[in-house]
Amino acid sequence: MLMQVSAPTFTHALTIYLKDSNAYGNTYFARYFEWQGICREKWFYECISNDMLQKEGVFITKHAEQDYLQETFPFQEVSCELNAYDIKKCSFWLEFRFYAGGKPVSVGRQQIVFANHAKQITALPEAVIARIKRYSK
Repeated sequence: MLMQVSAPTFTHALTIYLKDSNAYGNTYFARYFEWQGICREKWFYECISNDMLQKEGVFITKHAEQDYLQETFPFQEVSCELNAYDIKKCSFWLEFRFYAGGKPVSVGRQQIVFANHAKQITALPEAVIARIKRYSK
């Protein structure tokens, strides 16, 4: 009997501060997009390429969205889980799952494309695609 090995999930912890809240005292919606970016950059740096492929080109966010499931508040600890999916030659998707107190509070997605320095969409290096696929769900 073969055991199926699941892909690793990248996790990054965040703390919500007063600066992250709005006039009603809950977390301002745009912070989740900021946290997506922080989690994505940390994942890419630690797990994919610590030079962020700056010599080859640039990552462009083609699409981003966030679904809010439950309010969060200052001084809560939030955990962000990241996995990749729909990985193609020039693009891939990332899913971000945010948890507070072990409960899901938000889910987001980004479609990322890779462009060369002439701003033309180009293929990711094969070794990079292989590293991204390690985190695919």
